[in-house]
Amino acid sequence: VRLVESGGASVQAGESLTLSCAVSELLNSFNNIGWFRQAPGNQRDFVAQIDSSSREVYADSVKGRFTVSRTLGFRTVFLQMSGLKAEDTAVYYCRARRGPDIYWGQGTQVTVSS
Repeated sequence: VRLVESGGASVQAGESLTLSCAVSELLNSFNNIGWFRQAPGNQRDFVAQIDSSSREVYADSVKGRFTVSRTLGFRTVFLQMSGLKAEDTAVYYCRARRGPDIYWGQGTQVTVSS
């Protein structure tokens, strides 16, 4: 299984950005696909996920600002981020779970300047 993130960039606070996660296998073959982020010196934290029934779950810190979605045909999961804050600065990782197996992408850097 390969997950490839893209879309990371340096932006100003208040701006929007959309990350993409291209998945090598059918999205519905996974229990869920989510986004995590890790800032320097911090642990990797949950951001959002979407499951095989299209149910969405968000961390409190991003509710109302971030939206996770997927396109089954293109095998891609998106993270639309708006109202970005300096504290959103991190490497963002895509993670897929299938039963007990976890797969990670290589990450994409998001830097928000205030």
